[in-house]
Parts: sequence; C-alpha cells; structure tokens
Amino acid sequence: MTVNLYWMQCGGCGGDTMSLLNADAPDLLDALAALDVRVLWHPSLSSASPAQHIELIECILGEELPLDIFCVEGAVVRGPTGTGLFETFAGRPKKDLVARLASKARFVVAVGTCASFGGISADCAAEACGLQFLKWEKGGFLGRDFAARSGLPVVNLPGCPCHPDVVTGTLMALVQGAQVALDAYNTPSEWYGMLVHQGCTRNEYHEYRVEERDFGEKGCLFFHMGCQGPLAHGPCNKLLWNRRNSKTRAGTPCFGCTRPGFPQEEPFFQTPNIEELPLVLPEGVDRAHYMAYKGMAAAAAPQRLKDRRTEV
Repeated sequence: MTVNLYWMQCGGCGGDTMSLLNADAPDLLDALAALDVRVLWHPSLSSASPAQHIELIECILGEELPLDIFCVEGAVVRGPTGTGLFETFAGRPKKDLVARLASKARFVVAVGTCASFGGISADCAAEACGLQFLKWEKGGFLGRDFAARSGLPVVNLPGCPCHPDVVTGTLMALVQGAQVALDAYNTPSEWYGMLVHQGCTRNEYHEYRVEERDFGEKGCLFFHMGCQGPLAHGPCNKLLWNRRNSKTRAGTPCFGCTRPGFPQEEPFFQTPNIEELPLVLPEGVDRAHYMAYKGMAAAAAPQRLKDRRTEV
C-alpha cells in the first residue's frame, strides 16, 4: 500500500535535507521505492508549480488525499508577537499550515533539532519553537497533548543535522507498523537510547582523566574542551558519518546538537567548571563520588595513556 509523505521546511534549517540526500545504504530514492513511499512534496525533490503545490495542499486538507507522514524540518516561527508573519506561505503564516497539516497526518515527524526543540531559531526574535517542545519544556507549537491520527505524539529526530540513517530507519519503522519506543523527549530509543560518549574512541582517556587543553591531541575533550559526549544522547559513534567518522573521532568536541537545550549559552570549546571539575556531570553521577573516583583514576593512569601526544 502506497504511503504518502509531505515534507515541509520551516524556520532556520535545510541541513537535514542535505544530510538525507547523502543517504547511501540504501540511498534515499531506493529507500523510498522499497518502502512504497510517494513523496507528495519535498522542496528539494519536487518540481510542481506554486499553483499545483497549493492545489495539492488543498486536496490534503480536504481529505481527498490521505497524508500518512508529515515531516517538518526547521522550527515553527511564531513571530512577530505571535502572528507568524516572519515566515509565510502563499501570503499566510506558515505556522497555520503546519497546524492544519499535522491534524490530518497519521504520523508527524520532527526532523532535526530545530523542528524537535526549537534549536538556534528559538534563541532569536523569531519566537520559534519545536513542534511539541520548546527546548526542555514539553508543549511547543502543537501543545503537550497533541497526538497524530496514529495516536503517537510528534516523533522527534534531533541532530544538527540528523543522521540520514535515523531518518530512513524511522520512516521504515513507521511504514512497516513496527513499534517505535519513545523516551521522555519523544525521541526513538533505538537511536537516542545511548550517549554519544558510548562508542567514543577516547573513552579510556576519559576513564583515567587524561585531559586535553588544546586540539590535535588524543586525550579526553570533556573536562576542558567543551565536549558534550557524556551528556548528549545520540548515535554519532554508532552510525558514523559517511561510514567513517564522528566529531570526537576527528578530534573535535561533541557540540551536543541532539540535546533539547542546543545551542548552549557557554562557548563551544570551553567546559564550565569549578576547580577543574565540570559543572554538568554525566547522567546518574554523584558529584562527591565523581571527584574522588576521577582523582584516583588520574593517579592510576597507565603511562601509555599519559604518553598519548603525537610526535610532529
């Protein structure tokens, strides 16, 4: 049975589309064909005229054409002063169209951090928010009690951008009727049930508190360089980008782009700390025990880890 999908880009984002177009195993077109998904509209894939596009939307809203999956990329812009006129479609606030299409959809999927939680756009005068969250607070544009016609809330796929395999994998699960287990932030546990820290090739340095204060070295980036890996849930060290790499494997701190609060207020390459102990600790960690454990671990660090610096 053919599944109809409509993809809308809202405020501040097109990067998730660029990521998705790089899907390679299978590629996007093969995946859609295998799942029998018909793309009614996608801004990067569709060639209909503006008049044809508006006619298509009217058919969906009039329920002449079923809408199975409604994907939204980018935050919902509500400004100025709640009018939504900062972003319009066919002369009307785009936010109103988002609400109407969401009410017709069997599944609603927020692709990327902006659509999920508001992201960068929520920190400016656009008065933007995610579909069902505003940063850490549930509610967002559609309201905390919103449910699509399937009974599921908005399925959030955060990431800046979201990994293409997460998008295609989620679409596959929804199309095939598989149960999609969601956590408290409406993210699928299959991909967001682990920390970015898990799978990081620098984990041993973290355990022994072999720290870095500059780039180009091999130690842990959490204590001084602003790495969010022990705090952020995401598959970045499970689903490698281009099948090869992740930020921490390339020597760059994790920016925590899947976290509801992204982007954080502090600089990306600094870790807020007191007496060289990070203010925000990994989940479930008691501060007193952490201080004692990390102090002993640093003292017990093997020499092979202390000698990690690369010869130039």
